[in-house]
Amino acid sequence: MLPRVPQALLALLLPVLLTQGEARRRDCPQAHSTSGPALQRLSDHLLSNYKKDVRPVRDWREPTTVSIDVIVYAILSVDEKNQVLTTYIWYRQYWTDEFLQWNPEDFDNITKLSIPTDSIWVPDILINEFVDVGKSPDIPYVYVRHHGEVQNYKPLQVVTACSLDIYNFPFDVQNCSLTFTSWLHTIQDINISLWRPPEQVQFDKSVFMNQGEWELLGVLPQFREFSMESSDCYAEMKFYVVIRRRPLFYAVSLLLPSIFLMVMDIVGFYLPPESGERVSFKITLLLGYSVFLIIVSDTLPATAIGTPLIGKACPWGRARCGRGAEDWTSPTAVCLPPSPGCTGVYFVVCMALLVISLAETIFIVRLVHKQDLQQPVPAWLRRLVLEKVALLLCLGEQPTSHRCPATSQATKTDECSDVAKHCGPLGGPRDADRPLKGRGSPPPPPREASLAARGLLQELASIRHFLEKREESREVARDWLRVGSVLDRLLFRVYLLAVLAYSATLVTLWSVWQCS
Repeated sequence: MLPRVPQALLALLLPVLLTQGEARRRDCPQAHSTSGPALQRLSDHLLSNYKKDVRPVRDWREPTTVSIDVIVYAILSVDEKNQVLTTYIWYRQYWTDEFLQWNPEDFDNITKLSIPTDSIWVPDILINEFVDVGKSPDIPYVYVRHHGEVQNYKPLQVVTACSLDIYNFPFDVQNCSLTFTSWLHTIQDINISLWRPPEQVQFDKSVFMNQGEWELLGVLPQFREFSMESSDCYAEMKFYVVIRRRPLFYAVSLLLPSIFLMVMDIVGFYLPPESGERVSFKITLLLGYSVFLIIVSDTLPATAIGTPLIGKACPWGRARCGRGAEDWTSPTAVCLPPSPGCTGVYFVVCMALLVISLAETIFIVRLVHKQDLQQPVPAWLRRLVLEKVALLLCLGEQPTSHRCPATSQATKTDECSDVAKHCGPLGGPRDADRPLKGRGSPPPPPREASLAARGLLQELASIRHFLEKREESREVARDWLRVGSVLDRLLFRVYLLAVLAYSATLVTLWSVWQCS
C-alpha cells in the first residue's frame, strides 16, 4: 500500500511541474530580449505584428495625409523635338503611421528609427508626366519618429513630358509641371498637402546647380482636386518648374555672325554698279550665309510643334500649348495655333533680304551695262527718275544731255557733202561760164589737185559724222548711268529701311520677352 502513495502524488504533481516549466521557458526569451540592444528591441516591437498591406489607420474613415516637398537640384536636358524635360530633384514626403508609435522611455529614449521601406506601408504617389524611368539611386530606408511620422527622402531623376514653346528662342522661358498624385486612392483615402509654405518652395534655389544653360526662376506649387468620369475625387499637387534659357552663347554663335553678314551686304551697295563686282560680292555673301546655316544647324533647337523666331522646325502642324509672353508667376497655360515652317523666322528673313539685295544688284547692273548699245532714255523715264525721284532723294537736279535731233545731224552731213561737191579747190564757188580774167590772175590749178581737195573734204565729213555718232552714244550711256545711279540709291534706301525696321522689331520683341 505504501509504495502506491508516492506514485499517486507524482501523477498529481507532474502536470503542475510541466506548467511551471512552460512558464519559465516563455519568460526566458523575454528576459533575454530585455537585455538586448534598444534599436533591435524597438524594431522587433514595431514590425512583429505589422501588416503593410493595409492603410495604417485605426479608423478607416480618416484619410492619410501625405505632405510632399520638391527641391530642384539640376536641369539635365531639354529635348525640344520630343517635348521631354529631364530634371534632378530632391523629393521629400511624410505621413503618419498609427501603427508605428512607441514610448521613447521604454526604449532608451529613442525618438526616431530607420527601418526598411519594404517592411512598411508606403503611399502610391507618382508623377503623372512620367515618360521614362530615370537613373535614380535606390534609398532602401525611411525614418520613423516615435509619434508615428514616417519621413521618406529620396533623390529622383525625373524624365517628364512638357509642352515646350521655343518661339522666343534663345530668350525663351519654359514652364513644365510635375504633378504628384495617388494613382489609385481617392481623396477619401489619401490626401496630399504641402510640406513647406509656398513662398519657401517658390524661391528655394539653395541646392540648384546654376552653371548650366538653364536658369531656375522658381517652383510654383498648386493644389487642386479633380475627378474622372466617376464621382470619385483625387488630390494632386502640381509643381510648376519655371526655367529660362541663358542666351549669351546663342547670341555670340548665331546672332553676331548673321548680323556681320547683313552689315557687309549693306556695305556692298557702295561698290559702283557699272563695275560688275557687286554681283559676285553679293553671291559670295549668299553662299557664305548658306554655309553658316549648315554649320550651325546642330546648335539650333528642333521642334515638331511650331516655328521658332530663331532656329529650325519641322513642317508638321500641331497645336502647341505654352506660356508665350505671359507672366510666369501664373501657372495657367495658353494654347497657341500651329505655325508650319522648316527654318527659324529670323534666318528665313535674313536669307530673303540677301536674295532681294542680289536681285536689286542684278537689275541695276543690267540697266547700266553696255549703255551705248541701248536705245535713248525715254522722256517719261528721264522726267520721272532724274527729276522727281532725284528731288525726293535730295540728290539735286541731275544734268541731262541736250542733243540735236538725228534729222539735223543728217542735214548737216548732207550740207557738208554738197559743199564738198560745189566748192572749188580753193574754197571759192565753181563757175565754169565765168572765166577769171584779169591782170595778174594766177592760172587755174590742175585737175588732179581739185580731185584731191574734194576727197579730203569727204574724209573730213566722214570723221565728223563718226565723232557725232560716238558722242551721241556716250550721251545715251551717260543718261542710262544717271538713271541707274538714282534707282540704285532709291532701292538701297528702301532696303536699308527694311533692314532697320526688321532689326528694331526683333530688338523690341526680345527686350519685352527678356523683361517679362
